[in-house]
Amino acid sequence: MTAPAVDRPTAEDDTLVLPAVPGAPSAPDAPSGRGRPRLAQAGWAATLLSGLLLGFAVYLLALSPLQEGHYQSTSYQTFRYQLANALAPTGPAPDGDPVAVLDIPRIGLHQAVVVEGTTGRDLMRGPGHRRDTALPGQSGAAVLFGRGTSFGSPFGRISELRVGDKIEVTTGQGQFSYTVNAYGDGAHPILDAGAPARLVLVTSDSGWVPTSTVLIGARLDGTPQPGQRGRPAQLAADHALAQDTGALAALQLWSAGLLGAVLLATLAVRRWHRRAAYLAFTPVLAALLWACYENAAALLPNLY
Repeated sequence: MTAPAVDRPTAEDDTLVLPAVPGAPSAPDAPSGRGRPRLAQAGWAATLLSGLLLGFAVYLLALSPLQEGHYQSTSYQTFRYQLANALAPTGPAPDGDPVAVLDIPRIGLHQAVVVEGTTGRDLMRGPGHRRDTALPGQSGAAVLFGRGTSFGSPFGRISELRVGDKIEVTTGQGQFSYTVNAYGDGAHPILDAGAPARLVLVTSDSGWVPTSTVLIGARLDGTPQPGQRGRPAQLAADHALAQDTGALAALQLWSAGLLGAVLLATLAVRRWHRRAAYLAFTPVLAALLWACYENAAALLPNLY
C-alpha cells in the first residue's frame, strides 16, 4: 500500500501569505528625509544668530571699554601737548577733537578727555561737548554728554552726585571748578537763569532700554571766560538718545565683507592646509566682525 502523494511547495511558493485581518491598522510609512536638511539649516542659522548677538553683547559690555580707553589715552596725550603749547581750542573744533579734561571726584571720574561732538561715534571716544553750546569755563551753558553703559560708561554714576559736589574742568582757557546745584531729566530741563556760567551733564536714564535722560546742573565758581560767537548748529545725530543713521551703510558694507571672508575661509579650509587657513583668516574675520559691531553700536542711542 502506497502513501498518498503530498504536493511540496516550490521555491516560488516559499513566501507565506497571511490573510488580511479586517480593521487592523496598516504599518506607518517610513519618515521622509526631506525635512531634515531644512531643520538642520534652521538650527545652524539660529545658533549663528545667537552667537552673533552674544558676541555683540560681549563687545558692548566688555570690549568697548577697551576701545574707549585707547581713544582716551591718545586724546589725553594730544590735549596735554596742546595745553603745553597754547594750542588747545577755545572755540569751535573739529568733530572728535579733544576740548577739555573732566574730573568728578565723587564718582571716581578722573582725567576724562572731553571731545567735540555728541554723535554716537563721538561718544565712543569719551564724554562729548555739544557743539552748539559754550565750552566749559565760558559764559553761558556748557552741555556735556556721556554714555551710561557702554564704552567705559563715563557718566554711568552721575546720578550719585549731590548738591555741593565739585566738578573740575581744564580747557585751553584754564582750570575751572563747578558746584552741583540742580537736577533734571528729559521732561524737566534744568533752569538756572541766574547763573552767568553753568555746566550740564547728560546721560541715559537706564542701562537696558533708555527712554529718557538724567541731567545734572552745576554753577561755575568764579568769573567766566569770554567765548567765541557763532557756534555751529546742532546736528540731528547730536540730540540726546539720537542714532547715527549714517552708520547703517557702513554696517552693510562691513557685513558684506565679513560674509565674503567667511566664504573664502571655508574654501581655504577645504582645499588648503586647515591649520594654515585658520591662522590666516582668524585675524581677518576678527577685524571685520569688530568693524560690524562698532557700526552696529553707532545705531544704538548715543547715550547708551
